[in-house]
Formats: sequence, C-alpha cells, structure tokens
Amino acid sequence: MLSLKKYAAIDIGSNAVRLLISNIIEQKGRPVQFKKNSLVRVPIRLGADVFVKGKISKENTQRILDTMLAFKLLMKSHKVVKYKACATSAMRESTNGKQIVDLVLDHAGISIDVIEGEEEAAIIAATDLNKYIDPNKTYLYVDVGGGSTEFTVIDHGKSIVSKSFKIGTVRLLNDMVKNEAWQELREWIATHALGYDKLSVIGSGGNINKIFKISGKSMGKPLSYFYMSSYYNTLQSYSYDERITELDLNQDRADVIIPAMRIYLSAMKWSGAKNIYVPKIGLADGVIKSIYYDTVSSNTQ
Repeated sequence: MLSLKKYAAIDIGSNAVRLLISNIIEQKGRPVQFKKNSLVRVPIRLGADVFVKGKISKENTQRILDTMLAFKLLMKSHKVVKYKACATSAMRESTNGKQIVDLVLDHAGISIDVIEGEEEAAIIAATDLNKYIDPNKTYLYVDVGGGSTEFTVIDHGKSIVSKSFKIGTVRLLNDMVKNEAWQELREWIATHALGYDKLSVIGSGGNINKIFKISGKSMGKPLSYFYMSSYYNTLQSYSYDERITELDLNQDRADVIIPAMRIYLSAMKWSGAKNIYVPKIGLADGVIKSIYYDTVSSNTQ
C-alpha cells in the first residue's frame, strides 16, 4: 500500500525566501522517501535592511507579505498537509521582526518561527546525509547564508558539534564582519575539526549549488580546493555587470557568490580539507524531515 502526502518548508533567510514542497512517500516494508516536488525562491534581501539599518524596510515588508500570501496559495494548490516556516538571522535581529511575523499571520495566515543560529544548525544537521557521504569518514558541514553560517562536524555519520557564526554573504558585502569573527571561526575549526584525519567539507547553500552546477561535475563528485580557489579568482576578475552578462549569473547571485566562496575556502583551508562535496540540501530539507519525524512543531493547512 502506497501513501503519498506533501509537506512544505518556508525558509526566510537574509538573502532570499524559499518555499520547498516535498512528496513524502511511504510504502510498507520500505524506508520513507522524501522527494522534492517544487522549489520557489524569491530574492528579498532582508539582510541588506537589517544589518545596515537595524530594521526591515516598508518596501521589503510588503514584499514579504505578498510572497507569504503567494506561498500560502501555492501550498493550498499542492494540497500540502503540514508546513513549517522558519526565519533566521535577519528576522531575529530586526527591531520590527516580531511586528512583521504578526503581520504575516494576519495577512497570509502563515505562522513563522524565528529560530536561533544553533537551532538552525541542528535542523540542517538533521538532513539525511547518509546517501551523500561515506559513513566511515569525517566532514565539516558548512551552510552559508546571508546573515550567518552554520558549521557542524560529522564523524562516522553522527553530528558531533554545531555552531552558528555571524559571518554571512550579505554581512560581508556590507563590510560588517570584523577580524575577530574570522578569528573565532578559525579557532573553533582548530578545536573541533583539526583532530580528524582526511576531513572533507560538505557545502550547502544556493551559492555552492550554483558553483557545483557550473563545474559540470557529476552528482556525488567533490570540487577540489584548487578548483574553488581558481574559480574564486576568476569571479574577482569580472565586474558585477560582467558576472551577469558574461558569466550568466542572476543579479542577486552575482554579488554574494564572491563572499560565499571566501567562507567556503576559509573553512577548507583552516580544516585542511582538500575537497568539498555538494549534496544540494539545506535548512528547508532539514525542516521537511524534522516535520515528518516530529522533532519540531509544525502547522496544518
């Protein structure tokens, strides 16, 4: 007997807002399957407001309200039965974040949970990485966002330690990351990751997914440190406009991709990793699985 239902995850990040709708396929005698059905991404750069001015602008507040209403209708059309909406660093640091959460509930009927960085890292770590990684090896999982980056050490398939750092692409674009933050990250990696032999990095986030697609590598094959550093130098040799016209990057990707690569390269260098794997999973995937396994609260449609 086959059972198929749909769950949804909304990720309100500092650089973009995403709706992931997944099919949950249950069949007697077989492991449950999580299959992506639809992914919608809207580039509302909340972090550009919050990290510079401390609050979300009227324009972006309206864009959030419109987007959440659209997501509500999409979930209804897809017959989603359960969903969870999470907001990360931009919303939790905004002085009007709570007000916007209340407005979204009134306007679109969507309840938003503003989560802390450590909870974000834990949800991301809940994603099923077993089909992407070697269970006998050690990895440093790096999820780069606009406002923060979440790091998790995974050894023999188990999450050992996680931490969130306020080092993100939008913060870096606005020159808001001090040397002390980089030093804290370097020391954390030295304390928690350097003791393992032959550690590799797992990268998640829209930027590393784009870099992986550009590389032409087949799924499951890693990108080398040499490739990453070479492409980083290539990107820097182009202007913002040229990255859009010559390298075919979207306008909301063409600027943040460089600071994202800086974070990934720093993580690889400081951990001694020669390769980075890109399984194309992130917070939204972790939310879907957490809803299914009932490790987080969720809402019904």
